[in-house]
Amino acid sequence: MSCRNRNSACPSCGGKKKAGTTTFSVDLGFGVVMVRRVPAQVCSQCGADWIADDAAARLEAVIDGARKRHRQVEVTTFA
Repeated sequence: MSCRNRNSACPSCGGKKKAGTTTFSVDLGFGVVMVRRVPAQVCSQCGADWIADDAAARLEAVIDGARKRHRQVEVTTFA
């Protein structure tokens, strides 16, 4: 999810969003890609997370690369 207002309350539970990290995964049909330590806003109450647009753009590049390599499983760390 994209987070435009980083200081707002969590829309799911009303908790407070804080800077943190999350793990992003996607099923490509032929395989799975997992990216660890992605910067995100994370709700301190329910754990919901929001990935900023710039990080999402970088994730798209990682996913495109994994799609081209056509691996069944790929795990990487957000750099």
